[in-house]
Amino acid sequence: MDTKFKAIKNAGIWGILGNIFLLIIKGLIGFASHSQSMIADAFNSASDILASLMTFIGNKIASEPEDQNHHFGHGKAEYIFSLFISITMLIVSIKLFIDSLLSLINHGTFTFSWLLIIVCLITILTKSFLYFFTKNAYKKHNSILLKSAYQDHRNDCIVTTFTLISILFGKFGIFYVDGMIGIGISLWIFISGFSIFLESYNVLMDISLDENTKTFILDLVAQHDKIKHVSNLYTVPTGYHYVVILTISVDGNMSTFDSHHLADHLEKDIENLEKVNKAIIHVNPI
Repeated sequence: MDTKFKAIKNAGIWGILGNIFLLIIKGLIGFASHSQSMIADAFNSASDILASLMTFIGNKIASEPEDQNHHFGHGKAEYIFSLFISITMLIVSIKLFIDSLLSLINHGTFTFSWLLIIVCLITILTKSFLYFFTKNAYKKHNSILLKSAYQDHRNDCIVTTFTLISILFGKFGIFYVDGMIGIGISLWIFISGFSIFLESYNVLMDISLDENTKTFILDLVAQHDKIKHVSNLYTVPTGYHYVVILTISVDGNMSTFDSHHLADHLEKDIENLEKVNKAIIHVNPI
């Protein structure tokens, strides 16, 4: 198995196990104490489990090589599953927002317990471990999927820190902070889900390669003085990578062998770019 896909698989497994553990302890203590911020944090862990599971499945499918029916591989599978994740996160965030808002309006209270404090500290420690583990894998493989995962673990540390603050306010009878932070967490989940939705939607709708990379490709073409003109530059995403389709024009007196040799050389230069999986160059004589 490719080391990159293996690293994403391991990060997904650790994420699933860690978030299942956190969901159980947050859910038990949150519902027992009626803390909206802890319940919201528990639902956040539930959405993280789904995200890690979908990442695991999507990564497994995306790791399959190209075949007769899928000439550019299965890379878009990750974005299909990411779209499912984002929709689930949006639904969960809306439900949490309504519950937390009602708690705030109805002056809801919760039963303070030192177990709430302990759960928060355990969560921060667990998420810190997952953060450093996943970030280390990202540094080795530079995967956008791993980058999203370690950023999510970092964000969870921040969310739980605010949950801890609301619980400490509750110890002194200031309960409205609990509902406010529950609303804040629901908005955080909504924004994260909407961001994932947009990224997935753009790739599935074949968004073009960024302008900086396209400019760099044209600069590579300009280094070959035998290329007289570039008439087309198309890019199609196959997942996290792109297929680049380019039409170049050369002197009509150049031999077919030389023109194809030039195109082959340019294709290799373009395929060395991090975001490019394959380059296809068509040669026109002028």
